[in-house]
Amino acid sequence: MLQVCLNGARSRTEYTHLPATPKELATAARAAVAAGAQDIHLHPKDRDGVDTLDPTAVAAALIAVRAAVPGIPVGVTTGAWATPDPGARAAQVRSWTVLPDHASVNWHEEGATEVATALLDRGIGIEAGIYSGTRAARRFLGWPESQRVLRVLAEITDTNPQTATRAAVDLLDELRPVTTSPILLHGEDDAAWPILQLAASRRLDTRIGLEDVLQLPDGTPAETNADLIHAAQEIIQQAFGRF
Repeated sequence: MLQVCLNGARSRTEYTHLPATPKELATAARAAVAAGAQDIHLHPKDRDGVDTLDPTAVAAALIAVRAAVPGIPVGVTTGAWATPDPGARAAQVRSWTVLPDHASVNWHEEGATEVATALLDRGIGIEAGIYSGTRAARRFLGWPESQRVLRVLAEITDTNPQTATRAAVDLLDELRPVTTSPILLHGEDDAAWPILQLAASRRLDTRIGLEDVLQLPDGTPAETNADLIHAAQEIIQQAFGRF
């Protein structure tokens, strides 16, 4: 499965054409799906372009994107940077009026189990975000409900392409006890493409988009999420062609 991560916590100071409004997210999602994306992850933004878990903003983003790409699963973030207090973050999840198909929960953040429980109670799939270089894997594997997640996001925080692959292999080894949940492996910035190649070689789910990287594999700037998806599709097809 190839997921597109449309915007992330980035702002337009980093990328002028970052999709932020519901209309922009819908347009970006339509193009990315046409290019081959099978799943969508997005960060709802407030009027200032800052990540928010506010139910009105979440609903607006989900309604617009689903209208543009009916039938494609759409997920959102629950990152602590949007709402630092864990109790308030879980309360926002419980207040959502339009529900995403899934939501990511970062297991290195305080309150991860509280937010995850709120998602489970509402029937929302969980993407368990496990950052490399943290205690997230141990904390997640110790959670009694760990087998109930939709998938595990193996998220490589090392951006050095020379060392990130090793970090990815180590994290995948640490996650071996996760036997029933699919693993989505991805990297970021300079390591995004090497990690995507590793995911393809292991036939793991993966993702790409402006949240993770702003350049194509050859180093030229990406104009859209669809450009990144096209490039990822080529890498995946080449990897599968070797089997």
